Amino acid sequence: MLDIKLIEREPEKVKDSLRKRGEDPSIIDEILELNKRRKTLITELNSLNAKKNQLSSKVAKASSEDERNRLIQESKSLDEDITSLRNQLREVEEKFNDLMLRVPNLVAPDVPVGESEEDNVVVRQEGEIRQFSFEPKPHWELGEKLGILDFERGVKIAGSRFYVLKGPLARLERALINFFLDYHVSKHGYHELYVPFVTKKEALIGAGQLPKFEDNLYHDWEDDIWLVPTAEVPLTNLYRDEILPGDIFPLNYVAYTPCFRKEKIHAGKDIRGLKRLHQFDKVEMYKITTPETSFEELEKLVEDACDILRELKLPFRVVLLSTGDLGFASMKTYDIEVWAPGIKQWLEVSSCSNCGDFQARRTNIRYRPHPKAKPRYVHTLNGSGLALPRVVIAIMENYQTEEGYIEIPEVLRPYMGGLDVIKPVDEYKPQVMIK
Repeated sequence: MLDIKLIEREPEKVKDSLRKRGEDPSIIDEILELNKRRKTLITELNSLNAKKNQLSSKVAKASSEDERNRLIQESKSLDEDITSLRNQLREVEEKFNDLMLRVPNLVAPDVPVGESEEDNVVVRQEGEIRQFSFEPKPHWELGEKLGILDFERGVKIAGSRFYVLKGPLARLERALINFFLDYHVSKHGYHELYVPFVTKKEALIGAGQLPKFEDNLYHDWEDDIWLVPTAEVPLTNLYRDEILPGDIFPLNYVAYTPCFRKEKIHAGKDIRGLKRLHQFDKVEMYKITTPETSFEELEKLVEDACDILRELKLPFRVVLLSTGDLGFASMKTYDIEVWAPGIKQWLEVSSCSNCGDFQARRTNIRYRPHPKAKPRYVHTLNGSGLALPRVVIAIMENYQTEEGYIEIPEVLRPYMGGLDVIKPVDEYKPQVMIK
């Protein structure tokens, strides 16, 4: 959420940021008008309440019954006016708050202006793209021939965009999750958390998922809880409504959750294979920092995600998102994309964002620079570290052999019981994973 004082002080700056995102800036005029009306109603209500208090004092001091009755009638008339004003104020504040929640974050000055992902800027590329002596196969063909990937049964169980991983591929997914967590904790100094896979509505509002993305979320209406679309949501709400000491930053957290999204935004796109699904696994990195250090911490966040791909020896590139592709809550975002030779595409496996104080204002997370200082809002950052199963796609396609087998990256072999190659699997017989 943006600061209403900023909107009042610099409306054109906010409108310009909206234009860069391709959003309608007229919402700012609506907000300013509602805020003006809100302030007027509050002033009028305070005036009537003061007058009511004065009348109450006069009633107690009335010199005659007639005067007392007249003052009581006048007080009742004021009560009606006060009730009317309160109802008007409630309606105006509801509209005001709803619009404020729908305004995206300001764009950082160094974000390239563009209309879509076509205007994103490749910052750098690392790793050697493998030159095959044969035509590399897509992951769905590899997985089905090896008997380790089953789309048909996933659809039978849960519908489209669901899948079943079998045997060593299921273990590879689990191995990657454990490797990601271990690496971020031991090498990067993150603190691991296990968080709920469901959240309350206010948690989603705080993270910037609601009301903007309501149609893309899974909701249990009876208990009014929501399946998490990303661990960013519970992590954002760890310190909601708290004031933190100023000497603890940065706070670095990492957590695994499954993620659930309806993917209505991308309906009809990337429907084949494991690229875009309703349920997927992700390890999330999360930082809480001071305003002065957040952009420095963003660069560190990107490097922490890149380190994983370096360990897996997968070719990747870092992309700075343009204003037209920037997420709702983000000031600045880098995507990290890995090369998948079978489908001949760069796949996003991490999105690292600095949200500034946008989420902190929505969750009311503040800190005191020193014990007697006025509280300030923290800055929050998030990044996938990494997202699955796209990393699985990249491993399957980059590590495939001419026979259609899949070699296991060396760093993952201890997590796979020593297995170094995935060969055809008989699903009806137990699999011995150690050579």
